[in-house]
Amino acid sequence: MIKILYGKCANCASVNAANEITELLKTKPDAVLGLATGSSPIGMYKELISRCAKGEISFKEVKSVNLDEYVGLSADHDQSYAYFMSHNLFDHVDIDKANTNLPNGLAEDPAAECKRYDDVVASMGGVDIQVIGIG
Repeated sequence: MIKILYGKCANCASVNAANEITELLKTKPDAVLGLATGSSPIGMYKELISRCAKGEISFKEVKSVNLDEYVGLSADHDQSYAYFMSHNLFDHVDIDKANTNLPNGLAEDPAAECKRYDDVVASMGGVDIQVIGIG
């Protein structure tokens, strides 16, 4: 099922999206979250961080996969998607970093890395909810 979440303002859309993830985590604490970078999900991430800090939700059993990564950038490069996710969500919630997955931007064979990453996602049984931005 595809849901397009919106609101009268950006904050409303962020809260609506956070509500969807909150409800999923309450019913399936080990959910697989498909996450995105960019300006669209930042408000949602802030809302999720707040809810986790208040004990309303937990990411302890969550696994995450991200849509993509820049080829040629290391995970600690400040323009990489891995860096973005760490600084905008992962560093602020109780997720096990071993359960966060992004493609390796430094892989010597990008095609093989894509296949490896597809296999990672498949091994989790797919994604329970996918966040995308408006771009």
